[in-house]
Amino acid sequence: MSTFRFHALQKATDRTPVAVDDSERKSEIFGSNVFNDKSMRQFLTPEAYKAVKNAIENGIKIDRKIAEYIAMGMKEWALSKGVTHYTHWFQPLTGTTAEKHDAFFETSMDGSDPVEKFGGSQLVQQEPDASSFPNGGIRNTFEARGYTAWDPTSPAFIFGTTLCIPTVFISYTGEALDNKTPLLRALHAIDNAATDVAKYFDKNVKKVTPTLGWEQEYFLVDAALANSRPDILATGRTLLGHTSAKGQQLEDHYFGSIPTRVLQYMRDLEKECMLLGIPVKTRHNEVAPNQYELAPIFEETNLAVDHNSLLMDVMQKVAERHHFKVLFHEKPFKGVNGSGKHNNWSLATDTGINLLSPSKTPMSNLQFLTFFINTIKAVHDYEELMRASIASASNDHRLGANEAPPAIISVFIGQQLTNVLAELEGVSSGKLSPEEKTDLKLNVVGKLPDVLLDNTDRNRTSPFAFTGNKFEFRAVGSTANCAVSMTTLNTIVAKQLKDFKVEVDELIEKKDMKKDDAIFNVLREYIKQTKAILFEGDGYSEAWEKEAKKRGLSNHKTTPKALKAKVSKQAIALFGEMGVMDHVEVESRYEIELEEYTKKIQIEGRVLGDIARNHVIPTSIRYQNTLIENVKGLKEIFGKDFEKVAKEQIGLIKEISEHIEGINSNVEAMTEERKKANALNSSEKMADAYCEKVKPYFDIIRSHCDKLELLVDDEIWTLAKYRELLFVR
Repeated sequence: MSTFRFHALQKATDRTPVAVDDSERKSEIFGSNVFNDKSMRQFLTPEAYKAVKNAIENGIKIDRKIAEYIAMGMKEWALSKGVTHYTHWFQPLTGTTAEKHDAFFETSMDGSDPVEKFGGSQLVQQEPDASSFPNGGIRNTFEARGYTAWDPTSPAFIFGTTLCIPTVFISYTGEALDNKTPLLRALHAIDNAATDVAKYFDKNVKKVTPTLGWEQEYFLVDAALANSRPDILATGRTLLGHTSAKGQQLEDHYFGSIPTRVLQYMRDLEKECMLLGIPVKTRHNEVAPNQYELAPIFEETNLAVDHNSLLMDVMQKVAERHHFKVLFHEKPFKGVNGSGKHNNWSLATDTGINLLSPSKTPMSNLQFLTFFINTIKAVHDYEELMRASIASASNDHRLGANEAPPAIISVFIGQQLTNVLAELEGVSSGKLSPEEKTDLKLNVVGKLPDVLLDNTDRNRTSPFAFTGNKFEFRAVGSTANCAVSMTTLNTIVAKQLKDFKVEVDELIEKKDMKKDDAIFNVLREYIKQTKAILFEGDGYSEAWEKEAKKRGLSNHKTTPKALKAKVSKQAIALFGEMGVMDHVEVESRYEIELEEYTKKIQIEGRVLGDIARNHVIPTSIRYQNTLIENVKGLKEIFGKDFEKVAKEQIGLIKEISEHIEGINSNVEAMTEERKKANALNSSEKMADAYCEKVKPYFDIIRSHCDKLELLVDDEIWTLAKYRELLFVR
């Protein structure tokens, strides 16, 4: 097996960069493979085009008869680009995407008259097996019916020779079985709530759109080296491996010169993204060796989520052409930074205003403060739910480590805005006096325009930070579907804005307050109520853990503990009131995520035991036998003095035996704990057992394996080492 590792190394070092032709201007090819506005105008009838635009902009349902004309135009457009198949592209609760391809090709009953056919019924609806996807008990095996339904707000696109139609996925009984459906409901809820509040400042606002700009971090590893690691292939991360002498400590990789092979991969990827209408803009080296990042221009949240899910598929396919393996896992390598997917979120009106952007007039800044403070209040009231929205087995490795936000949810707003809130808090209750109103407008609101986009510093230890004209949810994991965290964030802010409007209207109607006075009074109370969630310091420090505990903030370091917030009375009431999910849909997701956690830990435990016993131990024994033969030879030469001469070799033989025994005994103990966990009768108990009883053995077994890696002859070690995985490019 050691020869496999060296063959892989030879392949990796012999690679030459793949040639990429990206000479065409991005602006010219952008969206070429998307059924966008330009394509619809060309291939749809005026009536069909209007129906799609009404569905996108006003949520008006498309008539089935009109759907026939839309399907006809979409088919003609796709055929003109060499497409042979179509699929409903959806996002089930696996966290990935799903697709089943059907050919446009059909024949008559006798097999004659072949024709390319695609009608309104195929466009609008298909029927995948709902019991074969995660459903949390909503569907039994014998209750398989489920439906995918076209989402016209996210345009169809062509990938390869397949027309992909973004859809929702629901059960026969109507429950959402995907990540998109609750997201769309949450976006509808915040549109309504935010529009109502925005009308306090501009009666012309008819729609508020949440925007999202994700940042995707990832590792690139040569495919041959990745294939030599069973743990990478099965789990997406290294379950063992001694840290490389050189890691990221020299800080020479971040923003450094991009390696040639990697740059060619990025150029190829960007070309594919341009064709698919994914507006990627930024690329750079990240902190860890062989770690990179790309980021797009902000988009409407639903489309941004679809684009990120599509991007992750595209990245893997392009990587194959360049002989790379993309690792999205939050912590694929011990001892170097893990990967996140920072979600930059804001709210934009149909009048062209970013509601989270400070401005130069008192009224605009009152609007900014309203949405700014309400967002903080929402996070304060639902911090446990926010933590639950980013919980996963893989993200547990990253949260709280020295390069990622902690498991404690807090909000960073910077010193300048902290001072602004402190001054606003000092305003007296009731109606504002003329002096206070003038003082507030000149000395508080007036301070905001001094530094528009950069009125806060950056705090990379903060899980939720205000960064000038948006909030950055930094704690989202790199493997995550953005829809989960965005559904939660938009729902809690929608709920908060709804409650805010009730309070303000009550002061106006019952206390006879002016609108500005009422808004200031409510905001001032929110500032007092939410101080606990604001934190400007080092989120990595032990002192913050102690301080957060005093403030009453949660610190759920593991997924099983964090997920409990998803089925709390508060969460079920929230999602129900806002029309995002009913209790069945909420509870089913809790079950699914617990099961997913358990299965991932189970797989990792089995893979680790397999590698430790079938790779590490045999290799170590092989080297130990070499040492034993060496000692025997020394004994023959030196006789009774051999122990003095062979002292080091004998010590190595003993040390190897101790580590082998440590591996075997702990793998056996871990296996026994798995058996006990598997016998438990609830997914909650099982997840807790895997977390608290099974997972702790991983570090113990790994420690023995990593020590053996340093002891055993490099020539016979079978697994690609960290120095090879991280530095061969």
